[in-house]
Amino acid sequence: MNKRKKYIFGNWKSNKDSVEVREWFKTFTSFYKQAKNLLTPDLEIVIFPSFTYLPLANTLIKEYQVPLKLGSQDISPFGKGAWTGEVAADQLSEWVNYVIIGHSERRNNFHEKDSLLQKKVEEALRGNLIPVYCIQDENTHIPSGVTIVAYEPVWAIGTGKTDSPENAGSVANSVKRNKNIKIVIYGGSVKPDNIDGFLQDKNIDGVLPGGASLDAKVFWELIKHVAGV
Repeated sequence: MNKRKKYIFGNWKSNKDSVEVREWFKTFTSFYKQAKNLLTPDLEIVIFPSFTYLPLANTLIKEYQVPLKLGSQDISPFGKGAWTGEVAADQLSEWVNYVIIGHSERRNNFHEKDSLLQKKVEEALRGNLIPVYCIQDENTHIPSGVTIVAYEPVWAIGTGKTDSPENAGSVANSVKRNKNIKIVIYGGSVKPDNIDGFLQDKNIDGVLPGGASLDAKVFWELIKHVAGV
């Protein structure tokens, strides 16, 4: 029987400068070299730096030869062209495999609505990027074409509070009734001391840590839990 694939997506948000990015990779690599066999093909590890540091992160992944992938924290709802300040799918596809769409911080602070998020999903798919679509509950609209959903209760984002594994699993089960949704991950104050409860639920395929991904040592601890160590 094939082992179920697990996912850990580290959202760095608007954090780190170039020196800190380099230090993170240096520290992460030191842990990786001690336990390379931990990162098997059934474990998908993705980090989501700021736009500014995607090229640097890409360079460091190659330099240190670590099995990480990159994702973008956002994407333009438009293609390339006269859209000042936007970063289009065609520009991102050189660096990333995944893109977060609909994060609660984008919905709340930038007032992004379903119609705009639909366009972002369409642009991601057009650029052969994989949308990681964030929902607040099982009633959140999910655009067609989405296969990966991140359940992140608003009250748990950056607050230190977390949902119960039982409720998160129930939401994931409800979401997966949509046969197009193949993967559901949990995000919301994920830490080494609470991650196991979420991973034990058969409907939860991984986690989306924010603050806990900023420290390479803590992120490595999360990876060990996801890998079942």
